[in-house]
Amino acid sequence: MPILLRDDGTIESNLGEIIRELAPLGIFLKHYNPGTSLLFPHLLAQDMLTDAEKNQVVETHNSVLEFLQQENGYLWCDLLNLHPGSPNLQSLMATYGRYHTHTAPEPLYILAGEIIFGFVKPDGGQLQLLVQPQDYIYIPPCLEHWCSLTASLHVKAVRYFTTVEGWVPNYTGTSMSDFV
Repeated sequence: MPILLRDDGTIESNLGEIIRELAPLGIFLKHYNPGTSLLFPHLLAQDMLTDAEKNQVVETHNSVLEFLQQENGYLWCDLLNLHPGSPNLQSLMATYGRYHTHTAPEPLYILAGEIIFGFVKPDGGQLQLLVQPQDYIYIPPCLEHWCSLTASLHVKAVRYFTTVEGWVPNYTGTSMSDFV
């Protein structure tokens, strides 16, 4: 389940309250438990996956959550698989760890591990959101945000795309606030 950290240092773990607080930003958040992780627990536990194994995970996941693609017009999807042995891990973390926007939405479903997103509110305040397995998040186009792995350095997520190019970051230069 997701956990929200506000810039005043308070923490929210009630899903309904988190959804209410993120709604003005256009963020959609839902916790789905379709049971697909029971079909490939060995693959979720592995760091390295072959292309065939990645395809198996995505195809099995999409067979259950196909409505996500149909309702939102997603053109394609892939499996984000980051772990301590991932090539260029530090470079990827530096790339997405700065505030940026995208011209397309950024939806993803967390299968394993966890990831943190930071968002800028209209008043300039900032929020951090920890998403975990079975959380689906939709970040609308042009919303200023960043993302980072947690200290575990593990995440497996199905990323959905509405454009052929995927998510192209446009850096904003906004500084991250120091959370209490």
